[in-house]
Amino acid sequence: MIHASLKELAAALAAKSISSVELTRLYLDRIARLNPALNAFVTLDEERSLAAARAADARIAAGQAGPLTGIPIAQKDIFCAQGWRTTCGSKMLENFISPYDATVIVKLEQEAGMVSLGKVNMDEFAMGSSNETSWFGPVRNPWDQTRVPGGSSGGSAAAVAAALAPVATGTDTGGSIRQPAALCNLTGLKPTYGVVSRYGMIAFASSLDQAGPMARSAEDCALMLSAMAGFDEKDSTSLERPAEDYSRCLGQPLKGLKIGLPKEFFGEGCGAEVMAAVQAAIAEYKRLGAEVVEVSLPNSHLSVPAYYVIAPAEASSNLSRFDGVRYGYRAPEYSDLNDMYSKTRAQGFGAEVKRRILIGTYVLSHGYYDAYYLQAQRIRRLIANDFVEAFKQCDVILGPTSPSTAFKRGEKAADPVQMYLSDIYTIAVNLAGLPGMSLPCGFDGQGLPIGMQLIGNYFDEARLLNVAHGYQQATDWHRRTPAGLE
Repeated sequence: MIHASLKELAAALAAKSISSVELTRLYLDRIARLNPALNAFVTLDEERSLAAARAADARIAAGQAGPLTGIPIAQKDIFCAQGWRTTCGSKMLENFISPYDATVIVKLEQEAGMVSLGKVNMDEFAMGSSNETSWFGPVRNPWDQTRVPGGSSGGSAAAVAAALAPVATGTDTGGSIRQPAALCNLTGLKPTYGVVSRYGMIAFASSLDQAGPMARSAEDCALMLSAMAGFDEKDSTSLERPAEDYSRCLGQPLKGLKIGLPKEFFGEGCGAEVMAAVQAAIAEYKRLGAEVVEVSLPNSHLSVPAYYVIAPAEASSNLSRFDGVRYGYRAPEYSDLNDMYSKTRAQGFGAEVKRRILIGTYVLSHGYYDAYYLQAQRIRRLIANDFVEAFKQCDVILGPTSPSTAFKRGEKAADPVQMYLSDIYTIAVNLAGLPGMSLPCGFDGQGLPIGMQLIGNYFDEARLLNVAHGYQQATDWHRRTPAGLE
């Protein structure tokens, strides 16, 4: 049951072969047993979860259930949830209890009837590619507990990979859904910017952040996105579009599909085993009837430097609200207001967050704004234009998600630049605001998962999900689970 798909779980609940309370208890017991080793969950409230499950059972009994009603879910600890501790992986918010729900929480809990199992660990303020910057300690990869699960949605990835939850929410600012999905053998989707509301999602870089689903399969992601997406008047970046059923294209044949292969993604810098697995996936797509064309993204090599100007600039602005005055941590001893500000932020933020705030403040400062921030925004437009040109020749773009499989904990912690390069294939998608997803496509010689990335045109999530689904119908990589966790 713990490895069942969302459709299978919904069918079992509808047939009364298991209740939501029993299903929730199954996962809570598994969390109690396995989480101490994995450190995926940081906040649990069993009574609250079981009360939600009882309410879901009542909805099912009354014939008012939707496709997700009664199914448990793990929530990334970046989403405000009323009455739940919401920490963002930081000492700054270690004891913050949210007074309201994020729109994503409202849509999944109240409207869809899902049952939140708890809040999962993440890199502090979503800044990281390994889930090592969390105030609550690193998350361990269920495939090899000496290795990282990826970040910043590492807790979400580890929870689903270890079957502590069937699905989880994640957020993606520069690859934070797709990279951990690749490292943990999951399917993760970053939707088009503006498709899912950011209201109540604690901001890192407002023009890049986007929430999305993390699950085992494209089909599960489609069901999740259908529940998460939609216009929200509380979010000024939310796009007013008609509601979509993102599973509507699943099962359509892939014959005639044009897959673009950017030559920049198939050069140096990618591990040999990763590239071999991606090439094998391309061969499988050809067997399924897809055509392959070479495309070019000539400015993609500039995505990392552009991102690490824009994202820190927005972070330095967004994180100025954490000052010890209104909420969150406050330094216990200080002499005056300025001293309180500086000591609170020095004690409350971790090293990576401080690094990005300093970079962001520098590039926005007088005399440097034009030289750095404005130039980075111009490069961002060039990167987006590259994708526009590429999509004139193809339907989807394919490449590696991460240049390597999961690395050892501590391996890149002392070298921020090496850590930043973990997102070299994913960042351009956020800068352009496009939908992108990662799905499993093999394993390396050490038994570690390899993910490939699919990139779609704006608002083309339904087709993107079908392209992933077609591959998953023909392969079984996504069905494999870590050993030793039963």
